[in-house]
Amino acid sequence: MTALYPGSFDPVTLGHVDVARRAARLFDKVVVGVYATPSKQLLFDTNERIDLFRRAAADIPNVEVTHFQGLVVRFAQEIGANTIVRGLRSGSDFEYEFDMAFMNRRLAPDVDLVSFMTSLDYMFLSSSLIKEVAMLGGDIRGMVPPHVVDAVNSKFSSRV
Repeated sequence: MTALYPGSFDPVTLGHVDVARRAARLFDKVVVGVYATPSKQLLFDTNERIDLFRRAAADIPNVEVTHFQGLVVRFAQEIGANTIVRGLRSGSDFEYEFDMAFMNRRLAPDVDLVSFMTSLDYMFLSSSLIKEVAMLGGDIRGMVPPHVVDAVNSKFSSRV
């Protein structure tokens, strides 16, 4: 059974890796789908985000990282995934995912949603917050993998 874990992952956090690791225990294969064209201001381009996640998940043998564009459910069907995996940190995440799940169910009734409640250590993490903290000179170690600390800090030091 294949699951799709979609997101922009700009950058990948330890919370994202935790969800991928937990999903990999339940599914034969987890495809991390890095959304190539989100409607957000990105720090990293698609290839960089793929590389950062691949390195973060290198020790999880049944996780594959690739990119996609367009509808998540269409991509899930293309790769043979009958499940979409998402992480939930808060009530607002639940409300967003709840609405999205029903839209996806309407578009692709054969694709289900499995949500993982975040681990307590990561419930405050978001890629946006990581970028803001790093931009303001804060320490993001322990919130993202070590190679991501270096990559994020490098992006912001080159902008000064």
